[in-house]
Amino acid sequence: MRYRPLGETGLSVSEISFGAGPVSGLMTNGSFQDRLAVFSRALELGINWFDTAAGYGAGKSETHLGEALSLLAPPRPIHIATKVRLMLQHEADLRPLVVASFRESLVRLRVPHVTLLQLHNSITPCRNDEPTSITPEDVLGPHGVLAAFEDLRAEGLIDHFGLTGIGHPDSLRQVMRSHRFATIQAPFHLLNPTALVETPNCFREPDYSGFLRDAQELGLGLLAIRVYAAGALLGAQPSAHTLKTPFFPLSLYERDLSRATRLSVALGSETKLREQALRYVLSQTAFSSAILGLGAPEHIDEALRISDLGPLSQEESERLAELIREII
Repeated sequence: MRYRPLGETGLSVSEISFGAGPVSGLMTNGSFQDRLAVFSRALELGINWFDTAAGYGAGKSETHLGEALSLLAPPRPIHIATKVRLMLQHEADLRPLVVASFRESLVRLRVPHVTLLQLHNSITPCRNDEPTSITPEDVLGPHGVLAAFEDLRAEGLIDHFGLTGIGHPDSLRQVMRSHRFATIQAPFHLLNPTALVETPNCFREPDYSGFLRDAQELGLGLLAIRVYAAGALLGAQPSAHTLKTPFFPLSLYERDLSRATRLSVALGSETKLREQALRYVLSQTAFSSAILGLGAPEHIDEALRISDLGPLSQEESERLAELIREII
């Protein structure tokens, strides 16, 4: 396992991280035996970053991660990152909502503190411009999310603050420029790399206008999520979560799956596409880690096998860029 620095936190994190979200289903609906087997393999192979959220399976992910932690002693220090998502209408003081949510997370996780607490909401100019989105003022104001995070850190319950990079790029930039957040995780994959990489003018999907380049310049640690486009780059049918989530519509998944199928044919196989998709993300040195939904021990073995192939060569990168231009 390779490790990379996480922004300016002073932490070193595994370049493959354990994503405990609902797409793979393992940590929300998997069996006890399967969860323990995957968690054990992750620890054995050196994964030290575990990403969960209160909203994953209505607390099931945190509960199951806490259960695994209580049964399997990590052979080396690990880091837990969790999240809080607020459902707002007219609330003015957000601090008690954040604190209450996080205290419940600690109980489920069975830990005294976590390395990173992240805001899970999108950030937009007005509340609910996007599903559950909140404003920069909601984050940075005197009674906002940041104030609550500061209170929790003062109690010794969290080490660092993070953001989820969805919403309006300019609103995200406003919050990042506060210099109060240490990390940001954002969707980044072959079919939509616009959060970090410039794309042709003909690009038809949501364009995140390179806000991760701003984050990197500000010293934030970058974490890649949706590396396989929620399974589309694996040739998988939409997960149960994809069928119901309001954040990434099914129509987007279907377009991604169609493009991924064409890309797989051009590359010669689904295996080749899987390799190129992960290596593409890991080749971006701006990222500290790729957070993957790992549903079985062999998924971890495969991810490490691919990471051992190293970054894409210039020839591979140019060929891949050409193919992507043809299918977008």
